[in-house]
Amino acid sequence: MSFREGNLEAPTRHALDWKSAEFNDEAACFAEMERVFDICHGCRRCVSLCQSFPNLFDLVDATEDGEVHGVAKSAYWSVVDQCYLCDLCYMTKCPYVPPHPWNVDFPHVMLRAKAIKFNQGRVKAGERFLASTDVHGSFAGIPIVVQTVNALNKTKFARKQMDGLLGVHPEAWMPELATKRLRWSARKQGAATEVRNGERTPGKVAVFATCYVNYNEPGIGHDLLKVLEHNAIPYVIVDKESCCGMPKLELGDLLAVERHKNANIPVLARYAREGYAIVSAIPSCTLMFKQELPLMFPDEADVQLVQDAMWDPFEYLVARHKDGLLRTDFKRDLGKVSYHVPCHGRVQKVGRKTEEMFKLIGQSVSVQLNTVERCSGHAGTYGVKTPTHPVAMKIGRPVFKVMAGTEPDFISSDCALAGHHIAQGMAQAGTPARALQHPLSLLRHAYGLE
Repeated sequence: MSFREGNLEAPTRHALDWKSAEFNDEAACFAEMERVFDICHGCRRCVSLCQSFPNLFDLVDATEDGEVHGVAKSAYWSVVDQCYLCDLCYMTKCPYVPPHPWNVDFPHVMLRAKAIKFNQGRVKAGERFLASTDVHGSFAGIPIVVQTVNALNKTKFARKQMDGLLGVHPEAWMPELATKRLRWSARKQGAATEVRNGERTPGKVAVFATCYVNYNEPGIGHDLLKVLEHNAIPYVIVDKESCCGMPKLELGDLLAVERHKNANIPVLARYAREGYAIVSAIPSCTLMFKQELPLMFPDEADVQLVQDAMWDPFEYLVARHKDGLLRTDFKRDLGKVSYHVPCHGRVQKVGRKTEEMFKLIGQSVSVQLNTVERCSGHAGTYGVKTPTHPVAMKIGRPVFKVMAGTEPDFISSDCALAGHHIAQGMAQAGTPARALQHPLSLLRHAYGLE
């Protein structure tokens, strides 16, 4: 097969042999990076994605002969540090991913390099703390402490300290801690209902709360529970949970990912065996169980079991609709909605299920939908770190512009972090403030649920 022909088959993914000696060998990693970078340099289709590719191509173009072999290996880290593992290059752009014989997996090469860097002790303590969402989230729900922390985090003095100690950009949006955690404020289960004829999707849901929904925006979780109750879908909130591990994965701290896996999988596997659909309202968390953990632990049956039982909320609700089991008694108009499809939703290979739901709502009430399918630039901790926040805002600028273009009544994204990042970018661009609502919140609103 020639270079130009590429691969027209659906991308497949090889398991990550992350515990092997070769995986953790820096020289072997550099050799694989040089091989992949040489292919990327000859193609350049991904130049419009993250900052990794412009950095790579600038390095190559600055050499004497314009080839990858002239780039110093030490400069490779400027490419690695700009990758936030969105997987879009693999899933949507690269023609040389497996089953192509060139076997290009740019995200996994970057993850391998990140893991080596982490194991060498070169990741700062502030970065490690930022990725410990279940640690700093533990302050959520504690009276007085929450109000004090939230108030302090808005002061210039505190933001300056956070910049110096944690590497958090003074102008980056940061989530507040919730005064009441989802687990403390929601009913742990919804009433059961009889299985109805024609039911093919799982008829009961186990809600994986996620760190963000539990500690920062429990309203998203309450909206999901209200929608499930309205559709007579019995639910339980998962008994206990740890962080999904995605923030640690992005750092290359793979042993921490394994520890979180060991805490979560036995619990979630029990729900999977009992026939629950496991639903997570944060795309990155859902993707962790659908893709990343199965690739890291391909021989663990319970990991595969949880993978098969894990659903994005709108993937689940649209499937229920196709079974003829979703209520469509929408009562309230949504007006103009600018909806952003997050990267970690796009690579789940389920299609635009949230968009399908908005269009379904539009059959009963007024919805004028503007769908934007492009990276917002936030990418978890990448969007708040001092060195990368300005780059994140630059990446998101086209999204901010298109989202604002229809003068929407609501802006929305399945990724709550991306939504806030977009709102901040629109505000900085002088766009009049728009109401930011999660798609689950808009669905609840459309149903007329209090």
